[in-house]
Amino acid sequence: MRVGLYANNSARSQRVAKNLTNALIAKNIPIDNDHPEVLISIGGDGTLLGAFQKYQTQLSTLRFVGLHTGHLGFYTDWREYEIDDLIASLINDKQERVEYPILETTVTYVDGSTEVKLALNESMVKRVSGTVVADVYLGDQWFERFRGDGMAISTPTGSTAYNKAIGGAVLHPSLAALQLAELASINNQVYRTLGSPLVTAPDEIIKIVPQDADGLILTYDQGLINSHAVKEISYRIAPHRIAFAEYRHMQFWRRVNESFIGHLKE
Repeated sequence: MRVGLYANNSARSQRVAKNLTNALIAKNIPIDNDHPEVLISIGGDGTLLGAFQKYQTQLSTLRFVGLHTGHLGFYTDWREYEIDDLIASLINDKQERVEYPILETTVTYVDGSTEVKLALNESMVKRVSGTVVADVYLGDQWFERFRGDGMAISTPTGSTAYNKAIGGAVLHPSLAALQLAELASINNQVYRTLGSPLVTAPDEIIKIVPQDADGLILTYDQGLINSHAVKEISYRIAPHRIAFAEYRHMQFWRRVNESFIGHLKE
């Protein structure tokens, strides 16, 4: 089994990466950072998002493992002092995996060209300044004209990230659904939006048609999408999924509890 390492630039993560490299070599486990079968992300959730973007073309043959070196990460199951246990899990690997849905964002420009981006957490539509005005379609059906600071479209795993901070619901990742949450929508006697998060069906496409693309900001996880001359943006559950090696992958609600509440009832 080929193992790859992806670490952030902090001194702590680089030290852990070096120690882990030495431990893998000592156990004759092949290290392949170009085409790994298991990719160990060393850092936090941001590091894993970076690893996902780098290796997104290999999702069908790759499983991720998160090892965190700072604050507790939502995607990271291992600590730096557990390297020996992690190595043992790699040696006794049984190809078990747990899969999560990811988001596919397609941007169509006024000249007819398109750009496709994948996200593990979310994609957002915002403005540098002023109000976002955009028509929202669910499937082929017009739903509302949004006015406000912007909108976030998140995956179930991304529902615990920025989506949760703006009042969205936490979704279990077994639900292959997207969630659209509003950022400071304008609701008064003249303008109305739903004013609450909504969850779509697994095969449903969310389409956003901005009335003015000037100054628009489009994001996917940590990245920016060219927002010049945007005609429309569509979102759907991607045909691919991200897989994590299920050595001891934490049950989702326990992960939510430990990340946001901090204790379990005995």
